[in-house]
Amino acid sequence: MLPHVNRKPLLIVLSGPSGVGKDAILNRMRILEMPLHFTVTTTTRPIRANEREGVDYNFISEVSFQSFIKEGEFLEFAEVYGNWYGVPKSQVRSALSAGSDVLIKTDVQGAATIKRLVPQATMIFVVPPSLPELERRLTWRMTESDESLRLRLETARSEMEHASTFDYVVTNDTLEDAVREMDCIITAEHCRIPPRVAQLD
Repeated sequence: MLPHVNRKPLLIVLSGPSGVGKDAILNRMRILEMPLHFTVTTTTRPIRANEREGVDYNFISEVSFQSFIKEGEFLEFAEVYGNWYGVPKSQVRSALSAGSDVLIKTDVQGAATIKRLVPQATMIFVVPPSLPELERRLTWRMTESDESLRLRLETARSEMEHASTFDYVVTNDTLEDAVREMDCIITAEHCRIPPRVAQLD
């Protein structure tokens, strides 16, 4: 067997509709101590009861966020449902330079931006087993008003149409299966010939 002397770090982008379970997948991967650098998105959204500063998100004011935009601190950023979200460039650049695989969670718009900037990124789209199941999960989460829930479901239907622009689709029916598929994708990508070389300017 050839040694993995030329193993290149991956830039993995995880996307999908709101409520599909992206955070649950990431949290499970962290618990399993998968060898990845999980980027922490910066947001102006209020912190939820079960979230931790610096782990789930970096929570900052809108004034600070706009200042970071002007300074070019974000790889991608967007306003989503009235709140701003951005992926800090510094996290991604330093992790790739250290040889670590980097996993970024973002919305469909952000994923498209990253793909333009880093064409060799590995793009993974998470889908629910069905739209009724997605509605059930969003309702169970109980963080949305009726109007917000309706908007998220409409957006989800639209975002699902972009699945074909990604490299892989993972159906989050059970969390264990979804995480196992993520692990298989990452393994397969490291066996790719020629390897993807994700470079961030």
